[in-house]
This record gives sequence, C-alpha cells and structure tokens, in this order.
Amino acid sequence: MSGRWKRKEEEYESDGSGDSHARPNKVSKADSDDIVVCEISKNRRVSVRNWQGKIWIDIREFFVKDGKKLPGKKGILLSVDQWNILRDHVEDIDRALGES
Repeated sequence: MSGRWKRKEEEYESDGSGDSHARPNKVSKADSDDIVVCEISKNRRVSVRNWQGKIWIDIREFFVKDGKKLPGKKGILLSVDQWNILRDHVEDIDRALGES
C-alpha cells in the first residue's frame, strides 16, 4: 500500500455529521487517478480510484494538517466485486435499519 495511508492523524477533526452531497470532481494526483463521488460529511469522502492498475472504491476519513486535507488511516478500500456485493444488499440494509 502507498505510504500516504501511514500519515499521523494528530490534527484529526471528525464530526461525523452532515448530509451534504457534493458534486463529483476529479482530483489530480501523480500516482493515482481519483474521482471524488461525494462528501458524506465534513471529513468523510467516497471516491473511485485507479491504483496499481485496478479500480477501487475508497470510503475514507480525512484530517486537516497545515491547511491541507489529507487521507487518514480510517477507511475502507473496496474492490469492484466487493462494491457490487454491498450495492446488491442495500435494500437488506435499509430493511434492517427499519427494524432497529
């Protein structure tokens, strides 16, 4: 995995709130090709990335350091197959939420 996931989260800020849905935008990076799909809260983002020749869905928390938003350790990187399994079970998850 890339060393960028090993950064310290000393100035980590997470409020976990917010239902804002940002428009997709492209984030240019030298080592990957990221498309930010949505901001699910102030410090949480869903993006699709091409990393090491494979497509990944990255759901990750970010922190602010020196005025820059950087990826934190907390998150999950799903393969396309894993994403499809999760997507196929959204209705089951919604049903379980209704029962709780």
